[in-house]
Amino acid sequence: MRKLFTMTALTLTLASAGAAFASSDDARTNAPRDQWMSVAQITEKFTSQGYKVRQVKVEKGKYEIYAIDKDGKRVEAYVHPVTGDVLKQETDD
Repeated sequence: MRKLFTMTALTLTLASAGAAFASSDDARTNAPRDQWMSVAQITEKFTSQGYKVRQVKVEKGKYEIYAIDKDGKRVEAYVHPVTGDVLKQETDD
């Protein structure tokens, strides 16, 4: 019985911690639209870093950028809409 109680308590603790991390991620990108960088500004930022930007769209409160990097590889990046920082990036090999 004690083992069941301990496992239940541990599970609830981990579940609530996961929810806290998820909500903090949402909070980072949940800025009002009037604070967002424009698509032109995002495009210029990535172009100045050597990317050939093909498409920029909004996805779940973030910018999703499709581009070609300096090595000719396709890049998909999720970008913070206010700061322009890359939150996640995937490259096709």
